[in-house]
Amino acid sequence: MDVTRIRARLSELLAEYRIPSAAVGILRDGEITDFAVGIRNVSTREPATTDTIYQCGSMTKTWTALAFMQLVDEGKAALDEPVRKYLPDFRVADPGVSAEVTPRHLLNHTNGIEEDYGDPGEGDDVYERMLENIAGAPQVHPLGHTHGYSAALGYAIVARIMEVIDGRGWDDIMKDRLFGPLGLTGTSSRPEHVDQDRAATGHLIRSLDEGPFVSPLAYLPRSFGPGGNVNSTARDVLAMAHVFLDGGKASNGRRIVSAEAVREMTHSRVPVPDPYMFGPEWALGLIVCDWHGETVYAHDGSTIGQNARLRILPDSGIAITLLTNGGPRESFSKKVLNEILADLGAVTIPDLPKPDPALNLDLSAYEGAYERPGARYEVEADGGKLRLTLAVDPMQARILDRPERITYELLPVSETHFLMPSNDPLEDTQTVAIYGFDNGAAQYLHTNCRVNPRAGG
Repeated sequence: MDVTRIRARLSELLAEYRIPSAAVGILRDGEITDFAVGIRNVSTREPATTDTIYQCGSMTKTWTALAFMQLVDEGKAALDEPVRKYLPDFRVADPGVSAEVTPRHLLNHTNGIEEDYGDPGEGDDVYERMLENIAGAPQVHPLGHTHGYSAALGYAIVARIMEVIDGRGWDDIMKDRLFGPLGLTGTSSRPEHVDQDRAATGHLIRSLDEGPFVSPLAYLPRSFGPGGNVNSTARDVLAMAHVFLDGGKASNGRRIVSAEAVREMTHSRVPVPDPYMFGPEWALGLIVCDWHGETVYAHDGSTIGQNARLRILPDSGIAITLLTNGGPRESFSKKVLNEILADLGAVTIPDLPKPDPALNLDLSAYEGAYERPGARYEVEADGGKLRLTLAVDPMQARILDRPERITYELLPVSETHFLMPSNDPLEDTQTVAIYGFDNGAAQYLHTNCRVNPRAGG
């Protein structure tokens, strides 16, 4: 690979998107190439290096799922046993879900439990408290009915199962079962365990002219731990990815999970209603992508100012990670990854589909409000076109100097899928699925992996 050319192109893209730094790691045939470009912090101007530690965000879910599969290998846990086998007091509003939800539902985001866990605090009992707080949590959708991404709750329940089985806290489990055996030196799950002399600082952006500013929130709350709080380096992330390329073995030869566990994680899949932005299926702690006929496994992650990407290409023996302390922008990561993939002679990321102007849709079937806690989407027909209005979180609107309501036009790709282009230079085109027609009206809106049921439906 022409590292010099890729570094130069990465520098150009960082400047174009006003992202302070990026670290890139490429694992191919067991060999790692890594490099970093930019600065860790716009205030201190300290350079990013290959030892810089970034926040992985939701890529953490892949780490947590991998550790859970160790317990499955050991016969201490099972994917399809009820959660209540391990947590007898587990309860949500729906009695059937309380009795029937399994770890598999949690790992593939089909449990449908509303993320209504309040403030569980920052103590060592955080995941136990989260479970206590969801005793009255309703269903966003019936158990197993559709995919709907759970940012924190689903994997927090998995973590609590792990704690009860293993007898230690989730953070210690991750350290002793994964970080240590993998030989990682820059990976941890608690902010206080991060070497601040190596840590990247998160950045947000209000405008390209102003450029990035330091994020007001240094780390996500501890409730996000199993779903979003791993910190790591590009090389350490690839050490984890190596397990999927080598049938469960680490690069040091140590077996982390069985080959059967890797097959289960990659082949136990559910369909994703919006298949275009990330991938058409979701496995256990992994997104399943289809790149021109080649199956690729992935997971992304975002915190408040840092972003992570992981792509694993088993057929090509390649894994690539991209860690940044600014963004996120899908177009940025796609350009960087495609530069690397093309240089390696590998398959590249497909483009989004084109709108189909010949479609003749009954626009009234899509109209209505769709919402979940913290998000509301209003779809209405206007002049023969569909428009979507997003109610932006007020705090996010203030920090980023954005209006609290933003309207987009929806361009149909099919009867259930739409493109949502933006006039904002800081936003990329997104994709939306509106589906589940009941009595002529759609029941769900799915975007950015999250499912939003029709309000009052």
